[in-house]
Amino acid sequence: MQKVTSIEALEALYDAPVPSSLRKVAPHLTPLYRCWIEGARFCVLSTVGPQGVHGSPRGDDGPVVHVADAQTIMLPDWRGNNRLDCLRDIVVDGRVAILFMIPGTNTTVRVNGQAVLSDDSALTARFEQRGKHPTTVIVVQVAEVYTQCAKALMRSGLWGRDDAAGLPTVGEILADMTSGEEGGAEYDANYVARAQSRMW
Repeated sequence: MQKVTSIEALEALYDAPVPSSLRKVAPHLTPLYRCWIEGARFCVLSTVGPQGVHGSPRGDDGPVVHVADAQTIMLPDWRGNNRLDCLRDIVVDGRVAILFMIPGTNTTVRVNGQAVLSDDSALTARFEQRGKHPTTVIVVQVAEVYTQCAKALMRSGLWGRDDAAGLPTVGEILADMTSGEEGGAEYDANYVARAQSRMW
């Protein structure tokens, strides 16, 4: 396999950046970018730390983040599997990228910035859902925000298809990884009911 080992070699393979891809980058949330982000219920949080890189899907019943001001967004950390991969990264490094997606549009919006983690009780209380508060809130200082090229979603037809048939289920994967000690059909059949009490 031939490898590309220098920036010069990489850039020689491609044309110059499309001018609009650079002109649409903002160092803060403009009113239109804010409107778009506040309409998103789902995002993917990416982090980096001593253990490598991590990506975590995040979703909420309403806006997935709270926009505090043009330079600050807040992402509540609701209950999950307690691996804490991204949260550990934020504590020791803080660099984050967040990709916001909204069903029905092929546009995605990306925010790059520096994050800190807060367990301040007054802050977590601002995100109350059904009487529950997040354990922590990820507070991101925005360094740049921009729309990403829509071609990836256009090529994949992401919002207009259902490719789930024939895929292994989480229960099957878990059973495979634990030699049948966990998972299986019962895990899959009861997951939605079990998850309802731990959504927030």
